[in-house]
Amino acid sequence: MLRKTADWCDANGVTNDIYGEGAFLNDFERNIASRLGKAAAVFMPSGVMAQLAAVRIWTRRTGLPRFGMHPTSHLILHEREAYQALLGLHGVVVGPRHAPLLAKDLQTVGEPLACLLVELPIREAGGQLPTWEELETLKTAARDRGLRLHMDGARLWESRAFYGRSYSEVAEGFASVYVSTYKGLGGVAGAFLAGDADFVEEAKIWRRRMGGTLVHLTPLAASSAMRLEERLQQMDACYARALSLAKALASVPGLTINPTTPHANMMHLHFDAPAVLVAQRRDAIAEAEGVWVVNDPRPSDIPGRCYSELYVGDTLAEMGDDAAAPFFARLLKGA
Repeated sequence: MLRKTADWCDANGVTNDIYGEGAFLNDFERNIASRLGKAAAVFMPSGVMAQLAAVRIWTRRTGLPRFGMHPTSHLILHEREAYQALLGLHGVVVGPRHAPLLAKDLQTVGEPLACLLVELPIREAGGQLPTWEELETLKTAARDRGLRLHMDGARLWESRAFYGRSYSEVAEGFASVYVSTYKGLGGVAGAFLAGDADFVEEAKIWRRRMGGTLVHLTPLAASSAMRLEERLQQMDACYARALSLAKALASVPGLTINPTTPHANMMHLHFDAPAVLVAQRRDAIAEAEGVWVVNDPRPSDIPGRCYSELYVGDTLAEMGDDAAAPFFARLLKGA
């Protein structure tokens, strides 16, 4: 990847930024802002930083140290309570764990919120998305309440195919949007935070305060910029591939797909077998045939069962259903 990035930079005349200011990086920021239908965007070295900055800005502007989020939000599960420990904020859980956040869930929250984080799609629920009508209803409910919406769009790139609409249409109604540059795009690391011009200018201040305005951000950004067009053009095909594969896997005894019909080119596979056994069979297949079937299986809420996330990308795009499905069946029967 580093060699390819260097060659791409040479071929395209890319020069380094200095503390976030440079022709290439700033043009890339404008490119992403335009795709999302926002006035501006800023590159940040991580999504954690981008979302903490967004939450901090909205809570400061409203004077409310409280925001809402889905129970499987990245801020809850993977950031060691950073919003509490670093920012002194209170997070309110909104909606059920195994389904997308909807307008009816917001109606159950009686206390005022500075903003509401909406993840599209919900990774921990198998990549589920609200329907377009449900999403629009949520936007309307938030607007009527005077509530700002922030999108956790770590996998927004994978969501467009489901809606059949542009990224800007999906992002319309969100006051701020975070997108990843390595999830989906395959860059080394990084994220964009987009919104109105004054929001982005304030986000740049928080990037500096949080230690994210590195002397050179271009190497991180370039690794995703060189893949941007190609990756986005692949998303429709990856989604179609996910739909086809899900149908094939539905016939595997002991295997359940969530959601049954994928909403993105990802899904959760629930195995009627313990995680340790599935992992052992996966490793045996990998050693014998050089095929890695699933990532780490995790115990589910039902004893004796487990689940794993499946992302449909380049590898599965080149492998037909008839070739792929038997590998998953072997995780259950061990043959």
